[in-house]
Order: sequence, then structure tokens, then C-alpha cells
Amino acid sequence: MDKIIKTISENGAFRAYVLDCTETVRTAQQKHHTLASSTVALGRALIANQILAANQKGDSQVTLKIIGEGAFGHIISIADNKGNVKGYIQNTGLNLKKTANGQIIVGPLMGNGHFVVITDYGTGKPYTSTTPLISGEIGEDLAYYFTESEQTPSAIGLNVLLNDEDCVQVAGGFMLQALPNAAEADIARFEKRIQEMPSISSLLASENHIEALLAAVYGDDNYKRLAETELRFTCDCSRQRFTNALRTLAAAELRDMLKEDRGAEIVCQFCGQKYNFTEKDLEEIINDKTE
Repeated sequence: MDKIIKTISENGAFRAYVLDCTETVRTAQQKHHTLASSTVALGRALIANQILAANQKGDSQVTLKIIGEGAFGHIISIADNKGNVKGYIQNTGLNLKKTANGQIIVGPLMGNGHFVVITDYGTGKPYTSTTPLISGEIGEDLAYYFTESEQTPSAIGLNVLLNDEDCVQVAGGFMLQALPNAAEADIARFEKRIQEMPSISSLLASENHIEALLAAVYGDDNYKRLAETELRFTCDCSRQRFTNALRTLAAAELRDMLKEDRGAEIVCQFCGQKYNFTEKDLEEIINDKTE
């Protein structure tokens, strides 16, 4: 079971989230048939958006757009604070590794671009905030977003580890934020700990990576566990939703579709689910529009 655990330091000066997103990213890889580099990039984006959404209250929904100018193209994800996330990457077929240690290449394939966060509070007026990509590694870009857009100094670590068959072995990460009442001495101590902590990859490779992440973040500082929420990759697409989309097309467009393709196949970008509409289905939609 994937989960996010929210914690706060005993003195109330820091908060940290730790996440296990293994099944979430594994499902994304299976649905989109991504190769190694594309899997890691998409997985990091999903983890990043689960962190963003966990910061929200009520029925808010967060859309994360990582708009890169490199080979990956764009990565789009939508998440809510109930643990649901979905997403896709434009180029699913990138599979590049550094020869020395087999490390997956991500940043150079993302290139320059923008980190765009759109928060929908359900009021009909979504709030959009954009920061530049500073590395394309996604974790660093999320930390920069928090610091620049939300004025919240943050440390982020997230990654996706693959097995010898390039399937998802483990995925997850952490976020640490200093709260307004944090003393300079405490901030300095936490900064030193983060700088000296093991790599996120080695922590995720631990037998119990959730506890390893918490121990690395807090060290000897006491903390409280505030909440634990399940996480999952899930898509709310449906045949009815795509039927409604077809109804928005002009009758002439539907007739061309009927004549040329004798039906229609619509594939959901977020999960790869295919919906087939027969000639009869299209005829019914056309008849409804012309009545």
C-alpha cells in the first residue's frame, strides 16, 4: 500500500512528509509502457504532485505541468489531497543510462522549461504559479518552486529505482520545510543534516525506506506523526465523459469521422484506456444533435 506520512517536529518548527509511491509509479509504467528514463521522469513528477496536493485542503485539485524543451516533452499530472494521482509523459520511449553506474538520465532530457502548478479550489478561478526549471531533475525544481512561489524554504528528495529488467522496484521521497517560527540555529542544524544525509537512492533502497527517510530527516530530533494517507494512481476517465466530448463536435465533423473511419477510438492520455465508438454510436450522437 502506497502512503504519505505527515509529521511535525516536537517544537513545531519543521514539518516533513515521507512517501512510498512504489505501486503508484509501477501502475503508471504499466499503463503507459514507458522505458527507463521516461519511467523515472514520469514517476518523479507523480511523486512531486502528490507532495503538492498533500499541502491542500478541502476538494482542491492540483495540476502539475513540467514543460520541458528537451526530448521528454511535457509531463502532465493531476492530483488531489485524497491520495489520487494520474499523469502522462509525452515521450514514453526514452531509455538512456550513464555508462559508469547505470544511473538513469533525466535532467538533460528535460532541458530548459517551466514548472507550472495550477491549483483548482473549486471556485471556478484556478490559481497558476510558474517557476523556471533549474535542473530538470524535478525534485530540485519542486524545492525551487516552494522557495520562490510559496516563500517556504524546502528540501526535497525523490526518486524511482528500477530493477535489472527496468521495472519499478521502489519509488518515493520526502519533503522537509521550515515553518515561520523556526529559529536560525535549528534551521542551520537541519540544513547540515540534509547536506550530510545519505543519497535518496540509498535511502529508498533500504529495507524499510519510510523509516529510513524519517530517521535521515529528523536524526535525534523528536517528531510527531500527524496523519497517514493512502496513495494511488487512478484515472476518472469514462466512456460517458468521452461521449460527452464527441457531442461537442459539429455534426459535419462526426459525419466525416463516420465516413472515413467508420467509428472512433479515443485513448485517454492519462491512463491509456481505449474507448471504441461504433458507427451506430456515432449515428446516435449525430441524430441527437440534429433533432
